[in-house]
Amino acid sequence: MSKEQNLVIVESPSKAKTINKYLGKDYKVIASVGHIIDLPKNNLGVDIDAGFVPDYVPMTDKSKVIKMLKAEANKASHILLATDPDREGEAIAYHISTLLKDKQKVSRIEFNEITKSAIQKALEHQREIDWKMVESQQARRVLDRIVGYKVSPILWKTISKGLSAGRVQSVALRLICEREAEMVKFVPVEYWNFFADFNTQHKEIYSGKLIEIEKEKVGLENYHIKNKEQAGKLKADINAQKDLTVLKIDIKQQLRKAPAPYITSSLQQDA
Repeated sequence: MSKEQNLVIVESPSKAKTINKYLGKDYKVIASVGHIIDLPKNNLGVDIDAGFVPDYVPMTDKSKVIKMLKAEANKASHILLATDPDREGEAIAYHISTLLKDKQKVSRIEFNEITKSAIQKALEHQREIDWKMVESQQARRVLDRIVGYKVSPILWKTISKGLSAGRVQSVALRLICEREAEMVKFVPVEYWNFFADFNTQHKEIYSGKLIEIEKEKVGLENYHIKNKEQAGKLKADINAQKDLTVLKIDIKQQLRKAPAPYITSSLQQDA
């Protein structure tokens, strides 16, 4: 490869072949085949006391890929990191850049489709690595490791060997268990609500709810009708009233919007 050529690094080998056809002889496209740097397999790899600092190391099964990336990068005049446009891809791009000696000739590009126009547009909008995206991936990876290394051994002791605890499932399971414990401790209390339909002189019917008895609010927290016997007595007292007086009429306008379509979070909240 001549000194004037550009090196494009993607994740997928199949993408590399297709993109190479679009870019021509001034570019060489190679693949990292996913992550090349990760937390070590034989220990936690996270310094919790120092603020959850990860100890990233080159992946042993990617040694040949790393060697190839370094060799091709040293021959290139410019390096374009075209890993996937998500936080995993951003982290891979960052990790590749840390292996390269000359950081000045590295740029980040991204595209959502493998077409000539999308790739050309990406080349026109080169940028630096988005550190916020990298940190987002790093936080997810650190949480995975901490939960996996700290919680999984409990599963091995109590359920079965080889099980793995996830950062999402473990927290969700705890929330379910806490809610179940609240339900078990809950003591149900009986109370009754009173509703009535009122006929007017104009033959209109209004519905009403009993909210106050002798200036005391009716409700679970204050005065409430505790059983069927009390409810029956109160019903008889109300029916014994010949006339009821409307003290006040409030007319209000309300605007009700149609509920928004479900997204994952709102569906889970309602569920």
